[in-house]
Amino acid sequence: MPKHTRAAVLATLTAAALAAGTALAAPAGAAAPPTFLAASELPPHPSSDWNAGPVTDGFPAELAYCLGEGVPAYDYRHRVYSTDLDTNAVQVTVVTGSAAKGEALAALLNEEIRSCADRIEQTYPDVEAEGRYYGALPVEEGAKVHGLHTETSWGATDIHLLSVGRDGKTVTVVGWGQLGDFDDAPVSAFKKTTKKAVNKLY
Repeated sequence: MPKHTRAAVLATLTAAALAAGTALAAPAGAAAPPTFLAASELPPHPSSDWNAGPVTDGFPAELAYCLGEGVPAYDYRHRVYSTDLDTNAVQVTVVTGSAAKGEALAALLNEEIRSCADRIEQTYPDVEAEGRYYGALPVEEGAKVHGLHTETSWGATDIHLLSVGRDGKTVTVVGWGQLGDFDDAPVSAFKKTTKKAVNKLY
């Protein structure tokens, strides 16, 4: 399926979330930002190198299909990654005011991802969605890895991997996606990427 077709599917899932008008950015804080993943630290693509975009302020639209509503306002920063083919990724980080706030935000984000499939099906009757939980990782204050598969009534299928990790008051979310189903997801490589992302936090 062409890359633009998949982009149209994601745009459909994202539009309503962004239209809700949730505040996804807050006034600038004083803390120095965490380091982001390098392109080479993402799950290897079999036929294309990863390209890393610039680090940008704000919450990424690429995660709005699961996290577009109810995300507390903080100083989010993100980086978008892409290949020459139909695979993309994104990382978002945020430094909260305390370890307690970091723990609460990580718990909320994990719950939002866990319930994402049900919310997609409720919002879009022509989309079937299934979520999976791939377990916790023993890194810093912990990380959890999730999977999400969507299929439209016209046959477009997407697979996503998402993780939430925390080190003290700093939280990161990593997302990866491409055409396909659960069998196409590089879960082991994504877990390694998640560990690298969390290890870059303060």
